[in-house]
Amino acid sequence: MLTGDTMSNRATPSNITANPITSWNRTPIYPIIDNTAYIHPYATVIGEVKIGSDVMVCPHASIRADEGTPIHIGEQSNVQDGVVLHGLETLDPVGKEIAPNNVEFGEGHYSIYIGERVSLAHQSQIHGPALIGDDTFVGMQAFVFKARVSDRCVLEPGSRIIGVDIPPGRYVSAGAVVTSQEEADMLPEVHPEYPYRNTNEAVVKVNIELARGYMKMGSEQ
Repeated sequence: MLTGDTMSNRATPSNITANPITSWNRTPIYPIIDNTAYIHPYATVIGEVKIGSDVMVCPHASIRADEGTPIHIGEQSNVQDGVVLHGLETLDPVGKEIAPNNVEFGEGHYSIYIGERVSLAHQSQIHGPALIGDDTFVGMQAFVFKARVSDRCVLEPGSRIIGVDIPPGRYVSAGAVVTSQEEADMLPEVHPEYPYRNTNEAVVKVNIELARGYMKMGSEQ
């Protein structure tokens, strides 16, 4: 496994694989996974994916960088049961970048960029191009596509975020659909009385402990 300071000291599981050779990507690339991250055997990680320390990837999650690439998941984030991360094609057949299908962060271009201490709750979908900022909670069955969600946001269950930039510290109510920048700019701020203000912090804490617990179980077998 081409990993560096990662899982290279262990055998590569069958659920963690390189991307296939295609007309738009002729180089198979294996995921880079930190040694402290836990990938459940029923989860799938494919292609140019980088997963940071203390990340928890739960059963039946699909992180698939075989079309849109790369995918980055920051440290202490969690990818819960049934979550899908996939992106639009980011290279054309001659290897040229398809700029509208990428997001920029720092000096890099990504299909999907997930920051640090992010929770992607059960069955949520992040479809690139997309960026989720640090300390953000993406609720159950929420959907993000062609969008950037800033730091410290809350996307309540079933919300839909398409084609917009969500400013920092905002929340989207359950089931709401946000498709215009005007709507995004008018979203309410996470205030002290907001009931889900501390949800992400609690979820992150639980999942870091779960990742460490599962890793310990594996090392004892």
